[in-house]
Amino acid sequence: MYCGCDIKRLCIIALFVGILLLGFILLFIGIYFNNSEEEKDILVAIAVEGDNTQVGEAIIKFSQNEIVEGTAISHEPGSDQILINEDGIYQVSYYLNGTRATIGTFNFNAALLVNNAVLFNTLNEGPILRDNVVNRMTLTGTVILRLNAGDVLQLGGLSIEDISYPRARIDIEKIS
Repeated sequence: MYCGCDIKRLCIIALFVGILLLGFILLFIGIYFNNSEEEKDILVAIAVEGDNTQVGEAIIKFSQNEIVEGTAISHEPGSDQILINEDGIYQVSYYLNGTRATIGTFNFNAALLVNNAVLFNTLNEGPILRDNVVNRMTLTGTVILRLNAGDVLQLGGLSIEDISYPRARIDIEKIS
């Protein structure tokens, strides 16, 4: 014959085992989902002094790949073409430095190109700088674009003046 304390003791043990089992299940689920994060697709390309010696309008070449993660985006160092290998939505950020050797009116713009076509909705217009100023300027921009596998992305420096482009950077991440 069981007494009331044995039943209570069995219930407490069963409750303890159930809580312990639930804790292990939750721990396993947490470890599983933390380790199954989707791989990131990121490319960071850098242009340094000497990469882009042309003046005026130019498509920017990038000599260094600083970060390459995943396979959705690729770039051959020294090229001005960034290849999109997977359909998706991409966040593109860039930095473009422009300089002019002579003092005077100074203006340059930047835009992204896809398949050699300027995306006018990405046009970044720099202000016009006047006489007696340091003749250098930096433009930055961030856009989100829907791109397709096979697209070629480029960064363009747009100017009718004798602007050169000593430094640039482009950061691209596939966000979906």
